[in-house]
Amino acid sequence: MPVIRIVHRTSLPPSESWERLTDWAGHGAQVPFTRTIIETAPPTRVGTIFTARTGVGRITFDDPMEVVVWHPPTDTAPALVRLEKRGRAVTGWAEIEIHPSPTGGSEIHWREDLRLRGLPRALDPAVAAAGRRLFGRALARLLRP
Repeated sequence: MPVIRIVHRTSLPPSESWERLTDWAGHGAQVPFTRTIIETAPPTRVGTIFTARTGVGRITFDDPMEVVVWHPPTDTAPALVRLEKRGRAVTGWAEIEIHPSPTGGSEIHWREDLRLRGLPRALDPAVAAAGRRLFGRALARLLRP
């Protein structure tokens, strides 16, 4: 699948953007028919595992993820978190990078390589478009001031 790329600007400072975007349960609340199950004890760190479960009734699929890079923002460096998707149906990775904006606030770079097993490559453009829309909306809602 093609890599989904989203750039979003917010008036929130990098530290608050980081807090909101790494609140994994909050992500589930922003994606329709999805809830997040945190499988490791807090705080989030490298090795944290959680699952986004999406579906209605008995028709569900799990998207288990592991945090493999965890660099909160500092005064001198941007923030970066990388998730590896470890599911049977959904694989790939996601990265969220947060930079301080020169005009104040934050600039977020969301990159995601979303692979759905068994889906023909001919559907890559449709999956990428749906992913940009879905993740872009979730990002905007999570960062709403």
